[in-house]
Amino acid sequence: MGSRFWIATLLVVASYFPASPALSGVPVRLSTGSGVWSSDREDFETFLKDGRTSDRGIASLVRKSGWTADEVRAGFLRLYSVDVAGLARFLNSEPGVIFLKNQTRSYIPYASLSEHRVEALRSAILADAADGEISAAGILATLPTDFRLARLGGYDGVQNVCAELRCEGSEQCTSLLSWYMFLPACLEANAMATAVDEIDFSPLEPNRNRRPR
Repeated sequence: MGSRFWIATLLVVASYFPASPALSGVPVRLSTGSGVWSSDREDFETFLKDGRTSDRGIASLVRKSGWTADEVRAGFLRLYSVDVAGLARFLNSEPGVIFLKNQTRSYIPYASLSEHRVEALRSAILADAADGEISAAGILATLPTDFRLARLGGYDGVQNVCAELRCEGSEQCTSLLSWYMFLPACLEANAMATAVDEIDFSPLEPNRNRRPR
C-alpha cells in the first residue's frame, strides 16, 4: 500500500506542474504612470544574503514594507514545510484560483498583466514547493516571467496580505514585501486545510508590538 500511495501522490503532483518554465530575470518592476523601475533577481539575492543593496527599487520596497531590513530578510528566508500534493490540489481548485486572484491584486505579470497572473504565480509556488518546502525567497526566484507592482490603469499598487489579522498598520498589511513574507505560511495552511490562525508566524510576531514605521 505504501509504494502505491506514493506513486499515486507523485502522479497527482506531476499532473499539476508546468513543464520547466524559464525563470524571470526581473521579479519586480515598480510601474507608475511616470515610469518603471526594475529590480532583478540578482539584486534581491544580494540583499537577502548580506542585507546590502544599491538598488533603489529594493531600498524603496524595504522602506515602505513596515518591517526592518533584517526582518524582511528573515521573513523571506524562512522555510515552510508543505504537503506538495495537497498544495497542488488546493491551487488548482476553485477556492485556490480565487485565492491566487486575490493574491495578485496589483502584483501581476509585466507583459500580460492580469491575463496569466493565476498561472504564473501558481507555477512559481509549485516549482518552489517541489522539494516539500517553500519560502518567499524561493517563490520570488522561481517566477516564470517578469512581474510588476502596478500603480496604473486601475491597479493601485496595494497587495492583499493573506493573514490580515497578523499584520499591523497599512504598510505591513498592503506592501509587496510584507505580502511575500506571509504568503508561504498561508500556503502551508491551505495545503493542510488548516486555519491560518493555527500557523506559526513566530519569526514575525516579536516585532508586531512595535510601532510600524
